[in-house]
Amino acid sequence: MFDFFKQVVAFHPIQHTLAAQDWNISGASAGHFALALFTFLYVDIVDSTATLYSMARFSGVVDPQTGDFPRSTIAYCCDAITISIGSLFGCSPVTAFIESGAGITEGGRTGLTAMTTGVCFLISIFFAPIFASIPPWATGCTLILVGFMMMRQVTFINWMFIGDSLPAFVTLVLMPFTYSVAYGLIGGLFMYALLNGLIYVIKKVSMGRIVPQDADAAEYWTYKPGGHPPWFIRAIHGQLWRTGSYGDVGAEARSDHGTEASGKELVEGIGKGGIRVYTLEE
Repeated sequence: MFDFFKQVVAFHPIQHTLAAQDWNISGASAGHFALALFTFLYVDIVDSTATLYSMARFSGVVDPQTGDFPRSTIAYCCDAITISIGSLFGCSPVTAFIESGAGITEGGRTGLTAMTTGVCFLISIFFAPIFASIPPWATGCTLILVGFMMMRQVTFINWMFIGDSLPAFVTLVLMPFTYSVAYGLIGGLFMYALLNGLIYVIKKVSMGRIVPQDADAAEYWTYKPGGHPPWFIRAIHGQLWRTGSYGDVGAEARSDHGTEASGKELVEGIGKGGIRVYTLEE
């Protein structure tokens, strides 16, 4: 026991994992490389997206008009850079984790919280034997309380339409059973695409005669991004120095007085015989 704890303040070399990637992707290993790249890529993208957005939503900083959160582009770029650096050192992915909810619950809303956590993790490298002796049940109760407080977000799910509620339910169920936020979100995305795709195809084939009874309650969504676009999107469109926003959700649905219709009104308008009728009053 003493031989183990006398190395508390020590640093072990990482010569076995430092820059140990094998870039020989020719021949038979090409297929394995492509499979590993695709798997890690989509898992990390989905996992990071789910974690960053859920934490931003939990913090209350998500823009209700655009669905975006401040400096989201910088957050994703930092995530990508740190994961690349972490792979060179042979450590676990350096990404956003759901445990950040504990810091948010205590009032942490800025980058200072993240930097403080990073410094604490750096110090913990030298005291690994002590922290490793802490039993899991000492921290499990904290995560349970964080999960309990995060469950309040379930009230924002559109339970009125099966095309929105069933994928959300599948996502919630798969996360604890697969021990992965990414797998749960992937299952929900597949369920959403399959269910709403079938509804769309049946509606088109039947020329609008066969639709779910609760189709009018479906949430409105668009592929057009809203809010202030990131710099590389503005550069592609030749508007690098432009200020303001473009591509607002439902920007085409403006009345004669210049008032923008809400998402609920857009859905109600689409539900009237497939004709977009935008109203400003109930």
